[in-house]
Amino acid sequence: MAFKHLIALEHVSKEDMVSVLELAKTFKELILRPVKKVPTLKGKTVVNFFFEPSTRTKTSFEIAAKRLSADVLNLAVSTSAVVKGETLLDTINTIEAMQIDMVVIRHGTSGVPEYLAKRIKSSVINAGDGMHEHPTQGLLDMFTMIEKKGKLDGKIVCIAGDVAHSRVARSNIWGLKKMGAKIRVVGPPTLIPKDIDKLGVEVFYDLKAALKDVDIINILRIQLERQKKNLFPTTREYAAFYGINTEKLKYATPDVLVMHPGPMNRGLEISPNVADGPHSVINEQVTNGVAVRMAVLYLMGGGKKDEIIN
Repeated sequence: MAFKHLIALEHVSKEDMVSVLELAKTFKELILRPVKKVPTLKGKTVVNFFFEPSTRTKTSFEIAAKRLSADVLNLAVSTSAVVKGETLLDTINTIEAMQIDMVVIRHGTSGVPEYLAKRIKSSVINAGDGMHEHPTQGLLDMFTMIEKKGKLDGKIVCIAGDVAHSRVARSNIWGLKKMGAKIRVVGPPTLIPKDIDKLGVEVFYDLKAALKDVDIINILRIQLERQKKNLFPTTREYAAFYGINTEKLKYATPDVLVMHPGPMNRGLEISPNVADGPHSVINEQVTNGVAVRMAVLYLMGGGKKDEIIN
């Protein structure tokens, strides 16, 4: 790949994204085998440092690294020197002095992964920073779309919900644009960022209109914890107008894919019968997340595709 760090899909070329997605196919085959482990990153050390709660991303990175035979260190903020007043950079420099290779970091402040990447020798992988980006989620979403639809070029993808607070939405938009997809965003005006149309997306405020002829719906979680004030009257009203249920799904194409980065607010942005229905590939996104993160860790660790031991 043409970069040492993975901070944002905004700055990743289409060619490099394709390299990751192609390699992820190989790792997807691997993790579906009875024996799922290969020695390709033996001797490398990956540090997971998560400042925000995470189930899918943190566990996925840990499993991905272990299946590549890397050593994994999970740092808990509550037990690190950060709680004693040590700066994040000093903490990372201390860990790096122990000869690590990669840092996977999630932080509530946008820009922290980029800040670290400019100051340490280890490769930095952004596992989500504030309301900026979540690049590996964008990659695994695209991997899932291609796996099910064959290609992204010309496909209509609707990103629905809390776009304003979603780092997933931003990574999806940057990645999908480069892969030739047509992107729509939909939600109440208070949850749609001003000038987002300048990113080359079509903006809707009416869900039914937004879903017309859509091939893929990526439903975003309502991030109440990031909202500084009430941006819609009630959750019941939001669910009535913007929650995806089986009736609203009829406005999309008959073979529409339903996606969600998780965790889901069932009954709010997505109804249980859609989340668990025949159009849903939500659990497959989780499986694909391990394969994609294996590909990212492998390439960031200096591996080459023809060196993978099958």
